[in-house]
Amino acid sequence: QVQLVESGGGLVQAGDSLRLSCAASGRTFSVYVMGWFRQAPGKEREFVAAINWSGDNTAYADSVKGRFTISGDNAKNTVYLQMNSLESEDTAVYYCAASSGSNRNRWHLAYDYAYWGQGTQVTVSS
Repeated sequence: QVQLVESGGGLVQAGDSLRLSCAASGRTFSVYVMGWFRQAPGKEREFVAAINWSGDNTAYADSVKGRFTISGDNAKNTVYLQMNSLESEDTAVYYCAASSGSNRNRWHLAYDYAYWGQGTQVTVSS
């Protein structure tokens, strides 16, 4: 019902920047919040950032506050994740996700997101 396609990943050096994009299609009217999660090999999937469709609320994991910025372009049905000052610890597959939930206290919960993209690899070398 909702399709998500991530792009923008790649191999960069520590301190560099990347901008990830997530294009949504299908029944996007049901989406209230768009989120970014990441998963490194051998690690659990972790919350990175989220934004509601109206754009008046955002949430960030403590590990990325001050370095990452989530934004959206409703006209293009696209959500972005601007990643600055990248560190080796940021290396992971990054996933875009969509949820109909409006409770900000649950935005960090991966199981609340019904739709997921295929993921895009971000590798940061030191």
